[in-house]
Amino acid sequence: MALISASIGSNIDREHHVRTCLDALASTFGSLAVSRVFESEPVGFEDGRNFFNLVVAFESDWMVGELQAWCKRLEFANGRRKESPKFSPRTLDIDLLTVGDLIGEHDGVELPRGEILQHAFVLQPLAELLPEARHPRDGRTYGELWENFNAPDQRLWPVGFSWQPHAVR
Repeated sequence: MALISASIGSNIDREHHVRTCLDALASTFGSLAVSRVFESEPVGFEDGRNFFNLVVAFESDWMVGELQAWCKRLEFANGRRKESPKFSPRTLDIDLLTVGDLIGEHDGVELPRGEILQHAFVLQPLAELLPEARHPRDGRTYGELWENFNAPDQRLWPVGFSWQPHAVR
């Protein structure tokens, strides 16, 4: 079993799609560790709708390709369009961040995901959820990476959010 970390984002009917995603993940993979939910301003998007972003971690023995295909099916089941432009509003976005300590391209997925080191909306929830875990390529802990992260133009803040029926961290 490998520890999987994945980021979840939505800027269309955010509460609904994040809860639907968490329900599907828990139903499929069992126990989840879930970060706080953050609201963030869009990065690179023309449409100014803010996102909800969070990170989940769970254990699985699935291959990377199986995990990626499952994530894409869930996105499409929640209204994501295959032909949508890259920087457009989305109901649900699920990205594999890490699969155990894998490095490099596996089943067409680059691991660890580069956005971990680029975007506050990925690194902050990951650092809060797994502060002592080490980035497979960089070697520093996510807590250390967040302490040294500098991107003042990337604003995000925690929001109240509940799921099954408890508040998320």
